[in-house]
Amino acid sequence: MLEIVGLKAGYGAVSVLHGVNFTLKSGQFLGLLGANNAGKSTIINCLSGIVRPTSGHVRFEGRDLTRLPPHQITELGLIQVPEGRLIFPKMSVIDNLMLGGGTRRAIKQRPDELEKVFELFPRLAERRSQMAGTLSGGEQQMLAIGRGLMGQPRILMLDEPSLGLSPLFSQIIFAALKKLHENGLTILCVEQNLNLTLAYSTWCVVLERGVIAVEGSGPELRDHPVTRRAYLGL
Repeated sequence: MLEIVGLKAGYGAVSVLHGVNFTLKSGQFLGLLGANNAGKSTIINCLSGIVRPTSGHVRFEGRDLTRLPPHQITELGLIQVPEGRLIFPKMSVIDNLMLGGGTRRAIKQRPDELEKVFELFPRLAERRSQMAGTLSGGEQQMLAIGRGLMGQPRILMLDEPSLGLSPLFSQIIFAALKKLHENGLTILCVEQNLNLTLAYSTWCVVLERGVIAVEGSGPELRDHPVTRRAYLGL
């Protein structure tokens, strides 16, 4: 479904990715793991069109996305839930969600998608008129994911969804992602939480200093020496 070939990227004179190759299959829940500064967020920002690769290709169902602007990539159904949530704090929960469904492909289905989001996250339904900035961190993460779902993603790409959350809210978020995956959604999750990602992903890729160090299923990677070195520095 999604193919990343020889991807190189960076910021100015600083090179971050050094020829990354992996594929995301339809219906997969792929966890992209690695320590800080491994290049995880750079990959997801390349997929979203926010960062331009210096070489390599990103292909979605055979179509080259490498040079497309972010709004065109979003219209194709590749939706990013950004690190740090980036909700609009002075807008209500409902208005934040409606913005997520503002693409041409999703706008007609906003009422139906809204009900699905409220079913997945009942707290958002309870707080629909509340200003988003007054929500707790975990509730804001629910809102960020809900906003992404309003765009009717074909691939939902999440950047550090458990960042800054309590263990309880982290479990709630990943349980919701598991339900979405079981309902057929393809998910790419960039995450630092090793245990959660290995437990919920169907396939994992471990990034180390801008290259793929190892990939495999959660059980295969849990005690893999390369995972321990790349992720834990051991």
